[in-house]
Order: sequence, then C-alpha cells, then structure tokens
Amino acid sequence: MRPALLLAALPSLLAAQESVTTLKDQKALAVTIYNDNLALVKDTREVRLPRGESRLAFQEVSAQIRPETALLRNLTHPKDFWVVEQNFDFDLLTPQKLLEKYVGEKVTVARSVPNESGAGAREIREEATVLATNGGTVLQFADRIETSAPGRLIFPKVPGNLRARPTLVISLNSGADREQKLELSYLTGGLSWRADYVANLAADEKTLDLSGWVTLTNQSGAAYPNATLQLVAGDVNRVQQRPDRAYAVGAMMERAAAPAPKMAEESLFDYHLYTLDRPTTLAVNQTKQVALLSASAVPVRKEYLLQGQSYYYSGSYGDLGDKQKVGVFVEFDNKESSRLGMPLPKGIIRVYKRDSEGRAQFVGEDSVDHTPKNELVRLKLGDAFDVTARRKQTDYKSLGRQGKFGFVHESAFEIELKNAKKEPVTVTVLEPLPGDWEVLQSSHPCTKAAAGTGKFQVTVPAEGKATLTYRVRVRW
Repeated sequence: MRPALLLAALPSLLAAQESVTTLKDQKALAVTIYNDNLALVKDTREVRLPRGESRLAFQEVSAQIRPETALLRNLTHPKDFWVVEQNFDFDLLTPQKLLEKYVGEKVTVARSVPNESGAGAREIREEATVLATNGGTVLQFADRIETSAPGRLIFPKVPGNLRARPTLVISLNSGADREQKLELSYLTGGLSWRADYVANLAADEKTLDLSGWVTLTNQSGAAYPNATLQLVAGDVNRVQQRPDRAYAVGAMMERAAAPAPKMAEESLFDYHLYTLDRPTTLAVNQTKQVALLSASAVPVRKEYLLQGQSYYYSGSYGDLGDKQKVGVFVEFDNKESSRLGMPLPKGIIRVYKRDSEGRAQFVGEDSVDHTPKNELVRLKLGDAFDVTARRKQTDYKSLGRQGKFGFVHESAFEIELKNAKKEPVTVTVLEPLPGDWEVLQSSHPCTKAAAGTGKFQVTVPAEGKATLTYRVRVRW
C-alpha cells in the first residue's frame, strides 16, 4: 500500500475493534541475551485476525521493550498484511493511576451510614467530580468540595490507554479472516547474564576441577515461559541513548533442581553463541543458574610473584620496605589437551581447596575476560602469608649525560625473600626497568620478559631465606 493510502486509512484503523493476544496464544518463544543488559525476544503467537483493518493488543511484552525495534511478521498469510502504527502502553493500571486518569471526570462515591433505627448500616451513593490527586484526593460534590472523602470510589470503566500489563498496540491490515501465526521480535533491556566459575584445587595444587555456571537475571517486567534460550558472549557495539524510563524491580535466587542442562557453543560473527539444550522459564524478577561447562583434572601451575616499581631506578631511596607482599597466582591453559578447549565467557572464577578435614575452603577469586580456545587463564588469588620480601637499594649514582641519553643512572638492589612454609618455593621477581636498561651483575640469571621488564627466578628453601642482588644501569 502506498504511504498516501496508509495515511488515508489511519483514522479508520485507529477506530477499528481491538483484538487481544496473551501468553495463552503463545506457540513459540526464543530469547537471546547479550552481556550488556540487552536481549532479543522472538514471540510467536497464534491469533485470529479479521480481514481488513484492525487493532491488535499484544499483551505481556517486556516492560523495558525498545518499541522502535519491534517488528511484527505474519508467518501464515503474509499477503496483504502490513502494520500502520504501533504504540507501547507502559502506563500500568494501579488505583492511583486510575484515579489520576479521572481528574476532571465523574466518579461515584459509596459510603456506609447508620440506619435511623440505629441497627445496622446502609449504603448511600453520590456522584462527584475528581478535581485533583496531588497529595490527596479532592472531590467536588453537588453542594460541597471534600478532601479524602470516606468511602469507596466507583469508576465507570478503565481508560483505553491504561493497561493491566505492558502492551504493544498495533494497527494493522490483514489479508485473511482466519487464525494466523504472528511473530513479534524486539530488543529489550532488563535481561542480562554472566558467567560464574567454581574451581576446586587438588591437594597437591597441580590440578583443578572447573565448573561453569550461567547466571541469568530477569528484571524486564515480563515472564518468558518455556523459552529457547541463547546467550551471546562478546562485546557488541551499541549506540548509547539516554534512558526514558526507570523501573524499580527486585530479584530472587533460584537454582533449578532438575538435571544440569548443557550449553552448545558455536561462532556467530565475531562473537560466540551458547544455546541451552532444552527450553527454560525465566520468571519475573528472578535470577536463575544453569550449567555451562564441567572439566576435571585440569593441569594448573602456581606462581609466587613479587612486583617492583619503575621509580626505584630514578633516584636514591635506601630501604624500600620490609615484608613486601608476594602475590599468589594460578594459571591453566584453555586447551583440549588440558581437558578444556572451549571459549570461556567473561566472569568470575572462585577457587576452593579442601582442608585436612576434607572441608572445602575459599582461597580466592579473580575475574577473567572473554577467553578464546587455546589461550591462557591466569588468576590472582591473593597475597602469600608465609612468603615475604624485604627490598633495599644498596647503591645509587647518577652518571650524567651519555651521548643521546639525557639521564643515566646506576643502582644496586638487595631483595631478601623469606619462606616460612615446610616446602621450598620459587618466587618470580618482575622488575619494571625504564628506558634503555642493562643488568651489569646479578646473583641470579635475569631474562628480558618484555621491553621494560627484567625477570628473576629465585628458589627459597623450606623455612629459610634467599637473597637476590643485582646492579642495573638505565639510560633515557
């Protein structure tokens, strides 16, 4: 139909009788959730449409629907089917909203008064006009004006633009008078997901068992029963817009007792798509967890790390600190040879280890970004209690200008590492060295981990100590 004809038909379409579709008409539902509070909903319903012009109230859509993204398709009889106008009615029916809609209109006030005989009571009714509802109700009766009048307010009807639930009202034209399958797709806020992982370290700390959970949160104001669920992992670009409405919603925790479903994974554009192998229901204001992955005996490496600072090499500082923190890290390879080898969505990995009585104890957590297959996963779990460091600068001198270099400094350092554990440990010492640097002498071999990083490996005996000394010249 031409645009001019559509405009000409608009008044009659708006006046057409309204049909209503609810979740009882739903035949299929698919929900694809992205990381950043965004979801794509595809809601297929079977609805009887009259031939020609009509209005369809598509009820129980998301309260956070982005109406500009809504698309209605006719899957049964697309010929001569088109949409002229659609309106999202998010002004929901409440006693206060109903009263506000009747400002300037007449209502009936019913109240009970005692019978003249003193036995029992009778109801009297009066007509009044609602003058205002700000901070209280103001009513104008035939002979007086009252505020907070006692009794019940009786309304003749519910205004057409006040809905009991979020509704997309669509003015359309149908080419057939019959039951038809309609698919409404739209983007919505209020649906989000994240990955949570639980890792259990073996007693020898050489392997771990890893379980992954997907945590789904539905704060969209609508339920999604028996939905085909898909999750997109990756950073999808979105145009930032100022939100028009704010919704206050709560959340409740639910962990399904049914057998753990599986998530199938595939590539989608430059992202990864995970599909649940069975339908699931996302209730309103609910947080649900479903299984993502499970892997056992994953080889893991543990590292103690002491990190320096670049400012150490530009001046004279002397004692740089006693009992400096030595970080504790674990890392593993996301490879099939390590019993993993699938893209890991970003999330938090929480690590546990059993104590001497067999009770699992929390030993640390760290966040991981989206991690492709065959990449390294590295977690900082905390700082060591029994492994400490004392660092001091034992020599410093400025050598002035040398050729193209404006500043040349030479420093010597001593790092004493102590180990109170009953087994030896190896500590990695990473020193950020500025400019053009050169290690002149050292008690332990130094490797160039990066352009501005020197790396030392120091083995510290059980219940003992070891000392690293080195002299370095930096130019810049």
